[in-house]
Amino acid sequence: MGVVREVWEETGIRVEVDELTGVYKNTTRGVVALVFRCKPAGGTERTSDESTAVEWLTPAEVEERMAEVFAIRLLDALDGAGPHIRSHDGRQLTTQP
Repeated sequence: MGVVREVWEETGIRVEVDELTGVYKNTTRGVVALVFRCKPAGGTERTSDESTAVEWLTPAEVEERMAEVFAIRLLDALDGAGPHIRSHDGRQLTTQP
């Protein structure tokens, strides 16, 4: 599955895909992101050409450190009520949780 390869290439972490947790559309750029909840299954954290940092964060740290349009993706994945469908303009949600 593509998500397994992408996570490995960008973070050095091997994952097992659990489920689709959200579909997020950037209405300004016309980009749709599918987000999957995954479980770590090995590997060692590392950065890559596509990542500048790899960190494990608590939900509170996610809210504090990430922009709303990215934080909501992780928080939605943790709430178990998905899959969520949301739109944003690149800076803020245009549909509320």
